[in-house]
Amino acid sequence: MGLVVQKYGGSSVADAEGIKRVAKRIVETKKSGNQVVVVVSAMGDTTDELIDLAEQVSPIPAGRELDMLLTSGERISMALLAMAIKSLGQEAQSFTGSQAGVITDSVHNKARIIDVTPGRIQASVDEGNVAIVAGFQGVSLDTKDITTLGRGGSDTTAVALAAALNADVCEIYTDVDGVFTADPRVVKKARKIDWISFGDMLELASSGSKVLLHRCVEYARRYNIPIHVRSSFSGLPGTWVSNEPIEQGEQQVEQALISGVAHDTSEAKVTVVGVPDKPGEAAAIFRAISDAEINIDMIVQNVSAASTGLTDISFTLPKSDGPKAIEALEKARTAIAFDSLRYDDQIAKISLVGAGMKTNPGVTADFFDALSRAGVNIELISTSEIRISVVTRADVVAEAVRAVHSAFGLDSDSDEAVVYGGTGR
Repeated sequence: MGLVVQKYGGSSVADAEGIKRVAKRIVETKKSGNQVVVVVSAMGDTTDELIDLAEQVSPIPAGRELDMLLTSGERISMALLAMAIKSLGQEAQSFTGSQAGVITDSVHNKARIIDVTPGRIQASVDEGNVAIVAGFQGVSLDTKDITTLGRGGSDTTAVALAAALNADVCEIYTDVDGVFTADPRVVKKARKIDWISFGDMLELASSGSKVLLHRCVEYARRYNIPIHVRSSFSGLPGTWVSNEPIEQGEQQVEQALISGVAHDTSEAKVTVVGVPDKPGEAAAIFRAISDAEINIDMIVQNVSAASTGLTDISFTLPKSDGPKAIEALEKARTAIAFDSLRYDDQIAKISLVGAGMKTNPGVTADFFDALSRAGVNIELISTSEIRISVVTRADVVAEAVRAVHSAFGLDSDSDEAVVYGGTGR
């Protein structure tokens, strides 16, 4: 008997019919001889609707109370799913994140898991139950307040529980048939990937691929938990994410030179203009950002003008943190002595990811050739051993992604990729 952790996203449990369909799949997994733990997201667009409601009541909702509100969405899903499973003749018990032993730090709205103590979950499955856990939430070790893990946090909940329970696999069920070489909503000829390494998947997730949250992939890699990304709407095999290639029959699945093209339109760019070009100034800028608990992505510093001794520093960050970053920098303006700030939230990031890039020097040239032929202007560039990322205007991102995808021969020769609904989570 194995132990399987399954996670179902909001589009999979968007309505009563979806919940009943998911319940049947869970019961089939249980009847095949497995112990089953299920992590579930809020139904459909419930989280967005709750955020909208909170903002109607208060322009800037208090973090603690917003967490109390948002966690209600997953509690609704877990209870309904447990009811649906029981109606099919199997026993099920639902648990909130705190009841499941998900312990976090005290940062509201984007808490990080620091421990999982799944005693109640293990006891429940040992008694023959399907344990249903509300994703996206936990409880603070210090304050004992309810916390949420940020968008996509149910993925992280599922992998963290799989690690704590020593599960055989963590299955992430979504509304597409696996991980694709690009977002199938943008590139209709995107090709499904059978296997991808943790490293490449982490780069794709960090670069905007919506099918898995990067924190989830980080956690899985750290504890070596294989992830199986599948659709809850079909019976297709999906995509395996793991350290080593899997075997299908007698044939080993090899990793391609290029794993895929990701894009992200959720970032903004801040430019600090007229920074004195001397030691310590960049440190002061990014210390102010760090103290505001803001994560940054790409950073570019221009060569200083000899006549002025001043330089510009640009960086990208989540749009949602843009106003907070500007406020933090304005407070530090006197100490840093920069001239002005520029804020641009109409940008997009395009990333090419592949483990073979570091041994194939033509990849970089082909990437920029494809963007040039598509008439795409580049504003920022960032690279790693397995990724090239550029920032461009948001209104050309779809065309740019399709151009790069075709240039590297990633287009599928078969039917168009199927998107069953929702946002891909």
